[in-house]
Amino acid sequence: MPKSSSTVLVANRRARREFLVTETLNAGMALKGTEVKSARAGRVSLTDAYCRVRGTEVVLVGAHFAPYSHGNINNHDPLRERRLLLHRREIKHLKRQVEQKGFTVIPLKMYLSGGLVKLQIGLARGKRQHDKRQDLARREVKRRLDQTLKQYRSIQ
Repeated sequence: MPKSSSTVLVANRRARREFLVTETLNAGMALKGTEVKSARAGRVSLTDAYCRVRGTEVVLVGAHFAPYSHGNINNHDPLRERRLLLHRREIKHLKRQVEQKGFTVIPLKMYLSGGLVKLQIGLARGKRQHDKRQDLARREVKRRLDQTLKQYRSIQ
């Protein structure tokens, strides 16, 4: 069976800035029809979303799926909690890690894989202010180095 390509629908750009992601997992999502159509249109916000482990299931909390424009009276609730589809051992692993101090589960990106909407989640720890400054300084140094190399190559 050929490997299906994946198309990124929405990325949570703020997640990597605010958190240090130590591990990533891919999860399916239990969605309603109008939610899938909103997701395919890219009308989803993962900015303030996080995942909560409740007993034997993981739910996505705080994700905003805009109401589908061609939906009817049975359109979905934009802020409802959505169940993530993971293997039992993955849920147990996440639960153990979240019970440790400082770890949380955050959504990183939503993508289509073989016609199904999937969510990449990350096990993360919040960054401190000095970590953010170090990342900013590292990016600035890399940008300057790339500029210098580009100028040097254009001279030759």
